[in-house]
Amino acid sequence: MTALNPTVLTDQVAAEPEQKPLARIAISPSRRMLTSGERTRRVLFGALGVIASAVLVMFVLGPLVWLALSAFSDNWRAPSLLPQKWTLSWWSKVFTQPGLGRAFWLSLKYAVLATVLSALVCLPAAYAIGRRNFPGRRVVLLGLFATNAFPRMGLFTSLATLLYALNLMETQTGIIIVQLLGTVVTMVWIPAAAFASVPPSLLEAARDAGAGAWRTFRAITLPRAVPGIAVAVILSFLACFDEAQGTYLVGGSDAGTMPTVMYTLVDNYPAQAAAVFAIVLTVPSIALLLLVRKHILGGHLAEGFQLK
Repeated sequence: MTALNPTVLTDQVAAEPEQKPLARIAISPSRRMLTSGERTRRVLFGALGVIASAVLVMFVLGPLVWLALSAFSDNWRAPSLLPQKWTLSWWSKVFTQPGLGRAFWLSLKYAVLATVLSALVCLPAAYAIGRRNFPGRRVVLLGLFATNAFPRMGLFTSLATLLYALNLMETQTGIIIVQLLGTVVTMVWIPAAAFASVPPSLLEAARDAGAGAWRTFRAITLPRAVPGIAVAVILSFLACFDEAQGTYLVGGSDAGTMPTVMYTLVDNYPAQAAAVFAIVLTVPSIALLLLVRKHILGGHLAEGFQLK
């Protein structure tokens, strides 16, 4: 049995004769002089673009800059743009919290379990949606996306009612379920788009070479879908790791994850301590996003929103 090489199959498919274009029409650019009105409109639109870009950057980076400054401030009063007094005491106060290590371990454990279970449940569904055209497929896609149209707190409250009936409130199983439900859309849409992006001609070439269904999936489909699956897994893990509302509602005050502990800090300490904790909570997110930045920037995240 010969080994399937996706690169060789791709070259074979690409080497097939292509139809020549019917015609190529060369359009030379116009070199006429711009009128004063057109120059004014260009300058005006350019200025509006610069202003809109500056507002967007301030909207995205402004809260992060405020967090960074607050975490090192001892006294910061308006209208001063910078703290009047700097300190590192809030960092030592947060890192000496007795439950910080346990909170990190619980957040990691719940996030890993919820992500693994989500992958086991959602990836087969993503393959079916991406590669099969069955009755009701678009209804399933619309139903998954529509879950984001409802207030999350309302969904969590409805789920809590069900978990009460099943005696799963304030249990680890209940926390994992509520975190898993928050990953379903991500774990289905992005891998489904990755599975759907595999060229049918490549699969036909593999079957013509004598490969069966499982071998074609293992050697052709899965390797090409792995980047999209990796993006979905990382984003799902981060959603579980940072999930607070559902975990606090289902797990109660003893849930003990890092986001729920931050609620306690916000209630009992000044804003500077919460800023330090928020930065600590952000570090794993930034590190994991940097790991998959190549695939996110490569369009695997955008493909999930273009699934038809």
